[in-house]
Amino acid sequence: MGYENILLERAGAVAFATVNRPKVLNALNAQTLRELAAAFDEVEADPSVRCLVVTGAGEKAFVAGADINELAKMQPLQAKDLAFAGQQVYARLEKMTKPSVAMIHGFALGGGCELALACTLRTASTTAKLGLPEVSLGIIPGYGGTQRLARIAGPGVAREWVLTGEMFGAEEAHRVGVVNRVFPPEALREGTLKMVETILSRGPVAVRLALETIRRGMNMSQPEGEIIESDMFALAATTADMREGMAAFLEKRKPAFQGR
Repeated sequence: MGYENILLERAGAVAFATVNRPKVLNALNAQTLRELAAAFDEVEADPSVRCLVVTGAGEKAFVAGADINELAKMQPLQAKDLAFAGQQVYARLEKMTKPSVAMIHGFALGGGCELALACTLRTASTTAKLGLPEVSLGIIPGYGGTQRLARIAGPGVAREWVLTGEMFGAEEAHRVGVVNRVFPPEALREGTLKMVETILSRGPVAVRLALETIRRGMNMSQPEGEIIESDMFALAATTADMREGMAAFLEKRKPAFQGR
């Protein structure tokens, strides 16, 4: 489909989805959410893409939040429908079989922070500001933020971020486990892509199985999760990639994975 509010580009095995509304700090309106959903589906269906990087256009914001002009006019049932729609879009991102990385600069607030939380990993520039300020507007996070933040950083961090509505710098977000890696602004893209290249150098099937195992296990007890893990471990052992990886290790060379 054609996109008006986002840019979807490819560079080798990496796709870049960029929210492209810099004049409003990349705020998420209903159309932008629909376009993100279509982009996630397009990336998932493209066998040449092995990783997705999500970011925002301009220098000021990753995504500064939902479009308040839309929210302010909503009645309760409309608000519920919007929250459900946003949750479904972010669930598509979270459940992708390919890893995704939120590359955060500037503001990542509200729905923007929730978008980052739905990604597999998060990198941020030292000048980034993250937060869930919804309570300052008399509402609460509606795109899965209360749930994902508690799972990623623990309920204590989730309570602090959600109940205070404060913004937190990248270093603090890294300290509590929300952000995986922090880079100077001028090195954010290079550092993010270096991490992506590391992932791409690993066995493609193994990466996919590991991603699915972690995601499914988060909603299970540890013994149940370990059953999934052993099943996935056995499945990985059937692949040509496993044989190549083991042979390359023993022969002291780089593996040439084929993704099968």
